[in-house]
Amino acid sequence: MDLYEDAVQLLTQLIEIPSYSKEESSTAEVIEEFFNARAIEVHKSGNNVWAFADTFDKTKPTIWLNSHHDTVKPNAGYTKDPFLAIIEDGKLYGLGSNDAGGPLVCLMAAFVHFYGKSLPFNLIVIASAEEEISGKNGISSVVDQLPPCELAIVGEPTLMDMAVAEKGLMVIDAKVRGKAGHAAREEGINAIYLALDDLGKIRDFEFQKISKFLGKTKVSATVIHSGQQHNVVPDLCEFVLDVRVTDAYTLEEALEELKESLSAELLPRSMRLQSSHVPQGHLILQVGKKLGLDTYGSPTLSDQALIPYPSVKIGPGDSSRSHSADEYIYLNEIQKGIEGYIKILETYADMLNQTN
Repeated sequence: MDLYEDAVQLLTQLIEIPSYSKEESSTAEVIEEFFNARAIEVHKSGNNVWAFADTFDKTKPTIWLNSHHDTVKPNAGYTKDPFLAIIEDGKLYGLGSNDAGGPLVCLMAAFVHFYGKSLPFNLIVIASAEEEISGKNGISSVVDQLPPCELAIVGEPTLMDMAVAEKGLMVIDAKVRGKAGHAAREEGINAIYLALDDLGKIRDFEFQKISKFLGKTKVSATVIHSGQQHNVVPDLCEFVLDVRVTDAYTLEEALEELKESLSAELLPRSMRLQSSHVPQGHLILQVGKKLGLDTYGSPTLSDQALIPYPSVKIGPGDSSRSHSADEYIYLNEIQKGIEGYIKILETYADMLNQTN
């Protein structure tokens, strides 16, 4: 079988095995079997699976090929069986076919193409777990088990355009405190009214710095709660802020800018999901330019947020199909994805050789 046929067969297997986040053990086994069948030494930690293309050479830089094998749960709009791989009109239907089974199997096929070949870099392919929930047992749990990389290529559906920056995410629990009192008398300090001042500022809030690729950092109030009884002036109003942070900020910097403007107590739930960008002058940018790849900044999260090294996001499929009913990927997108990844790595190798 050729690389394309292997990839479609593997993707068919992955679609037909439920692999919700934290429940990916069966698809991890299928990925292990794929490598074992080709006599490729495989490593595993939790439901994360990885392999090296050749004996590791510490004198060479390292490239990671990463995508995930967990999925969200199918939504109520499905008209087809989400766990049945169906080919119709040049499309392969099934849950996870586009996000991110297609990119994953294409990366694995490209890895097999280069397996055992002499390259000016170490090549590792990583099939990670819990990406859809940014889980602690996903890619972040194996970063310290892997050699540092000078580049990670993260497989997500981007129509094979190259995302060179990605927004991070910070969820903040905000609290505004007043003073309780009886609603029928002029008593208390109403926390709802105090919160309205902050919410008005949030509605019109403009962060100072703007990203070249991602534009503005954005904050939105998404949840609010206050009060227990109709006749009691509430002494606490709590709301939630969703902050989409560009590469112009670290999460810490964005938090400080909000604190300077708002009266509420601000407590971030996590500071893990940082924004990312490729440093100017990185070789992958030259590779993208040589291959004529369109570059852009991505508003959606991926494992890039948890990889502490330079990374790009690129893969077959279309982000607009992700998490949608009757998810699919075109078969010719799989073929082009494999060819595209191989071309990127070949060009990277050639350019790296020229600089050495």
